[in-house]
Amino acid sequence: MSWHITDDVDAFRAAAHEHFAADPARNTVLLTLSEGARRRPVESARYGWWTEADGRVTGAFLFTLPHEPALGPMPAAAARALVHALPDAAEVTGVRGEEETAEVFARELCGGDRAWTTTRRMRLYRLGTLTPPDPAPPGRPRTAAAADIPLAVSWMRDFARDIGEDADVDHTPNIEPRVAEGRLHFWETGEGPVSMASISPIVAGQARVSPVYTPAELRGRGYAGAVTGAVSRAALDAGAEQVLLFTDLANPTSNALYQRLGYRPVTDHVGLTLS
Repeated sequence: MSWHITDDVDAFRAAAHEHFAADPARNTVLLTLSEGARRRPVESARYGWWTEADGRVTGAFLFTLPHEPALGPMPAAAARALVHALPDAAEVTGVRGEEETAEVFARELCGGDRAWTTTRRMRLYRLGTLTPPDPAPPGRPRTAAAADIPLAVSWMRDFARDIGEDADVDHTPNIEPRVAEGRLHFWETGEGPVSMASISPIVAGQARVSPVYTPAELRGRGYAGAVTGAVSRAALDAGAEQVLLFTDLANPTSNALYQRLGYRPVTDHVGLTLS
């Protein structure tokens, strides 16, 4: 049993293909991040897969400095072994993944000298039967166009601020391909866009809704539910077999909203910060 680590995203995807295909929902973060890296190469990336004695791949991770490692589902032994196999382990200040896996990794890395705190609890949902809001709020959905990029970039900056991430990042390189590929949608009233949602590329039959954003002054009017319903339908129409999204468990409003739309829990994830 051992880890295989590379900086070649295509080698990673090829080696872990069957593992990902067996449960694309639980591997959604690794699938979407690695697909993004294939489309727009990143520097200082580490990709790894864990093989059992019989050669089966039963775990994988992705680590792009300076971000925290993203762990897919894996045996506890693999999570512990990763601490010793990862060349950049000394630089790790956080980790994310399913709760048990992330905590096993953190416990092994910290030993008795460091501690960790849970900074975010997320729940992964999968769409069952889509149930759009009825009645829908005023307005209609539409696909974003090139002229919408400055607004979408501004809203992404506000979204990052709302969730405690760096609001000074330029999101233009992130937004432009979403618009060019028709993956960013607005809910629009007579006064213009009032909410937005995006969908990831379809990889291994799954696509993930992220982000969903409504400006603070426009919240509570049903726009987020309407645009999420619209982008979910667009993903299904584009051929997605599974449509997924994450919610912050600290936000009961969004968790209830997505369940009303037909999303059902799959598994819980955490973000851990190491001290």
